[in-house]
Amino acid sequence: MAKQNYNKLELTWIGKGEEPKLEPRILIENPEYSYGDPNSENMLIHGDNLLALKALEQDFTGKIKCIYIDPPYNTGNAFEHYDDGIEHSLWLSLMHSRLRILKNLLSEDGFICVQIDDNESAYLKVILDEIFGRVNYVNTFYVQVRYGNKTLAEDNDYQKVIEQIHIYSKNIKNAKANKKTEPYRVDKFEWHIEELAAGEIIELGGKKVEIFKEGTYSINKIEPNLNALKETWATGSLVRQTGSSGEFLDKYLAPRKNIDGLSTMYKVYGIGEDGLGYRYMTGPKKQDATKGKFFSGIPLKTLEDIKNGDSDKSKPIENFYDLAGNFGNCRHEGGVSFGGGKKPEALMQLILEYFSNPNDLILDSFGGSGSTAASAHKLERKWITIELGEQAYTHIQPRLKSVVNGSDQTGISTVTNWKGGGGFKFYNLAPSLLNEDKYGNWIISKEYNAQMLASAVAKQEGFKYEPDEHVYWKQGMSSEKDFIFTTTQFITAELMDKIHEEMQSGESLLIACKSYQEGCENRHANISIKKIPHMLLGRCEFGKDDYSFNIVNMPLDEDTEPWVAPEVADEVPAKKKNKSESQPGLFDNE
Repeated sequence: MAKQNYNKLELTWIGKGEEPKLEPRILIENPEYSYGDPNSENMLIHGDNLLALKALEQDFTGKIKCIYIDPPYNTGNAFEHYDDGIEHSLWLSLMHSRLRILKNLLSEDGFICVQIDDNESAYLKVILDEIFGRVNYVNTFYVQVRYGNKTLAEDNDYQKVIEQIHIYSKNIKNAKANKKTEPYRVDKFEWHIEELAAGEIIELGGKKVEIFKEGTYSINKIEPNLNALKETWATGSLVRQTGSSGEFLDKYLAPRKNIDGLSTMYKVYGIGEDGLGYRYMTGPKKQDATKGKFFSGIPLKTLEDIKNGDSDKSKPIENFYDLAGNFGNCRHEGGVSFGGGKKPEALMQLILEYFSNPNDLILDSFGGSGSTAASAHKLERKWITIELGEQAYTHIQPRLKSVVNGSDQTGISTVTNWKGGGGFKFYNLAPSLLNEDKYGNWIISKEYNAQMLASAVAKQEGFKYEPDEHVYWKQGMSSEKDFIFTTTQFITAELMDKIHEEMQSGESLLIACKSYQEGCENRHANISIKKIPHMLLGRCEFGKDDYSFNIVNMPLDEDTEPWVAPEVADEVPAKKKNKSESQPGLFDNE
């Protein structure tokens, strides 16, 4: 439902405003699944896509040129055990939280393209209006994904053959799409008009008009050349354009057909932007006709371009594409099958060529079968793709590996002349930094080694983890003189004094440690010290790994014990003790 909030129209739903406080996780490379150029910046990330997007925020805010996502369409399958109202609200909440981070990641001249079908298309657009601003709406592409004679469910009354792609910019003033070009067809300019005698001069509609009656002019078709004129019919669309030649012909000249005759030609001065300074216009040739036509020259700039060998002109971007054949034939692209959710590389090429350029960074946070990353790679873009499911290993990684080594010659490989090259790194989303022990106390995850801990704490505190080669306590920095040092060792006043002696003028340091000697706090004005994990508690949701769309459980009353399948009942842990029953002080994993 929509509500008026001062100056903006806003969609609201159950759960809106209760966005999760996401833990900024670190990413861990898995070299076993990385492939190709070891210096590649391309990233394949396995993990919950909301947490992965949060993990990218620190390093990639404002750096993504084009985002394409193909989220679950909420057809009723993703939330099969919820009633429609809850299902719809869940979908909106899940999309809203992701789109907010995606906007942060997008560059000021970037675009986001979101593919959807009729189930949530209208609601999705309102959310996009809210997050990106309605002024930044660019267009909606309508894509034919199947043919009408390929009925998938004959018992349905209606069949969906069209899907939509809503396109928004981060800042419409900075975002410029790449229009397609086509050869400038001079064969359209094939008319020569000769004035055989002077015409009658009148003023009409505030313009000087010269009237040529039949026999005082000739219009001849000639071989195409740069000095010929273009013939344009004054159709309804031209007539509706205020101040256009079409409007002038319709408003001032067409009514004169009974005065001047049907075969009259008019020379209207001071109209048009082609550099001639005038246009020839003729009215309808029949009494009951409504259309006329006018003749104009080639714009001077265009003429000069053609003389200099530039024979291309830009073409407006269309909003309908029949790719049903591509959708039908893409099932084996990249050597992986992905059912009906797979997107053809031809669609990705269309989007990426409109809204990005070579070497730009592309992001797809619903990786699926890897179509976006594969297409971006073949089009010489850098890319990041995220996938929670096992297809990150079974589909995307093998597919991208075949792209890199050149063995994949499906999809757009032929049109891009793809022979292989480049590489990518495979990352896993790190586990939560903190977990609850059996007493309900928060402790550092046992899966974290010292380097992971230092990197994670630096990220939590807003520092970039970049250990100095020579100074051990300079593990990360937020500015040129602001550093962080994370350690599991006990910090003494003596160690702090030693670090202080090494610090340069103007430098500051945050020490994060498990424990420290009394007297360390406020010992030096430019050194602050905090205990982990105490310093992190309350900031975000620790211990939660799944914010995915795979929600299939009914919400339970808090007093109701969950039902567990008999075969796994023995594996379910005992109910957690009350906080009052827990032992105090167990905040580390020793």
